[in-house]
Amino acid sequence: MSDFNQVKSETKNKMEKTLESLKADFGGLRAGRAHVSLLDGIMVEAYGSMTPLSQVGTISVPDARTLSISVWDRGLSKAVEKAIMESDLGLNPASDGQLIRIPIPPLSEERRKELTKVAGKYAENNKVAIRNLRREALDEVKKMKKEGTISEDDEKRYENEIQKMTDESIKKIDEMYAQKEKDILQV
Repeated sequence: MSDFNQVKSETKNKMEKTLESLKADFGGLRAGRAHVSLLDGIMVEAYGSMTPLSQVGTISVPDARTLSISVWDRGLSKAVEKAIMESDLGLNPASDGQLIRIPIPPLSEERRKELTKVAGKYAENNKVAIRNLRREALDEVKKMKKEGTISEDDEKRYENEIQKMTDESIKKIDEMYAQKEKDILQV
């Protein structure tokens, strides 16, 4: 790469993808309410391969404390139940053939604290990813300076722009974590 604008836009895109990834991770952590995204990470053994739960049935939220899955192929009901029980969500599905109901139990204080720690780990891992992206971008800037395609003043200016993008992304991660923590601890 020889152009700073290219380095900047690629870094910005990667940072935005990192934030989207964190949003998806947080979506999988339950905060006491039933939500379809709760089951996003669950894979079901279907037709000899691991398939996302959303591809074997329709997931819906009949009320705030219940999820239901209408399995398209009745033969997969047991596999879906097993996948949900083996997930680390602590859910116990009840099946009546094609429809699987999943009551969402209220979170205990201990479980809420565990979930905030998990959310904190997600946030920290994404901060590390952002800092790695910053380092890669700064390496590109140093390389451009070494090759003589930019001046020393440009190098300093570009480094400041990259740092500003990094600070904004880390601030967004902190805000997302604070909101998720509030959601989890809210009784």
